[in-house]
Amino acid sequence: MFKQTILAATISAAAITAQAAEPLPSTADMWKVIQEQQQEIKNLKGQLQQTETKVAATADAVEQSATGKLSKMAEWVEKTKIGGYGEHHFNRFEDKDDKVDAHRFVMFLSHQFSDTVRFFSEIELEHSLAGDGKPGEVELEQAYIEWDYTQGHSVQMGQFLIPVGIMNETHEPDTFYGTERNVVEAKIIPATWWETGIMFNGEIAPGLSYSAAVHSGLETDEANIRSGRQKSANAVANDLAYTARIKYTGVQGLELAATVQYQEDISQGALATADAMLTEVHAIYSIDAFSVRALWAEWDVDGDVFEAAGTDSQEGWYIEPSYKVTDRLGVFARYSEYNNKAGLSSSVDYEIWDYGVNYWLTPNVVLKADYTDYVNDSTGTDDDAFNLGIGWSF
Repeated sequence: MFKQTILAATISAAAITAQAAEPLPSTADMWKVIQEQQQEIKNLKGQLQQTETKVAATADAVEQSATGKLSKMAEWVEKTKIGGYGEHHFNRFEDKDDKVDAHRFVMFLSHQFSDTVRFFSEIELEHSLAGDGKPGEVELEQAYIEWDYTQGHSVQMGQFLIPVGIMNETHEPDTFYGTERNVVEAKIIPATWWETGIMFNGEIAPGLSYSAAVHSGLETDEANIRSGRQKSANAVANDLAYTARIKYTGVQGLELAATVQYQEDISQGALATADAMLTEVHAIYSIDAFSVRALWAEWDVDGDVFEAAGTDSQEGWYIEPSYKVTDRLGVFARYSEYNNKAGLSSSVDYEIWDYGVNYWLTPNVVLKADYTDYVNDSTGTDDDAFNLGIGWSF
């Protein structure tokens, strides 16, 4: 045991002596190592700086891209407008079923492409449900490009409302009295009426403006004017129509307008002769809380078929005074006369009284209550009714 211990100590001492005998690195070698390490550190710093530069550039690019996208989105939001209107009705008839109707739900969408070029559209759902066997329709009422081609003059190209009457172009429920639209403009004109074509608008003098259009026309061989609207839905266009209006608004509170439309063949080729002319004039005058509207319209249709049916001449007129009791509450009365084919073998003469109230919750939300009284009832159906409505626009 003692000999083994002495042997181990001897081996260990020999190893230590051998290590001590190894030569130490020279100063030049140590300096070279230090220089190599310094160069490596310098290279790492350079790489780090390049990485920082790339990260900063990437951050700037991301920020610029995000800013650009936000700017484009803000520009789109600023130039694109959304609006709409709608109305719900309740009609309590004297001699037929009462009705509740989500009469209209309409959405507007417009976009300003430039200072002189813009787009406008209007889509409507009528009577809540559309489709086979359903009471309603989904309709594209307007879709046109408007171009201000010179100062004070513009042109509309596409599908637009015909410039005729009081309600055809302005029919949001908060802009008129009565739950239902007046029958003269609905049946005779017939509002709401749109076609596809081109229309020029402009101002001739201060307060004096014009509209002139060439567009698709009606199609009927019975002179039932309202049913002749084709609504730009694969519309037969063998014969176009021409519309011209002049309007004066040079006196505060006063509007005077006259429209003439001519279509050489209202049957679109179904009959030998069927030229038709619509003439309409109206006046609106408002002073303080009092306002009055008056309108007259007539269709003159040539052709043996229309003469035999007694529908070669269809006309109507109404007068409507109203008074704003307060800023929110208004009362009105309307007297109307018109004749119309009404699905019968000959035209029928109507006399109608409407009277009631409007109450505006806000300038664009209105509640309505009114009564419709048919003075004569030559059709055998009593359409007298008490009506309630709510309407809005935005």
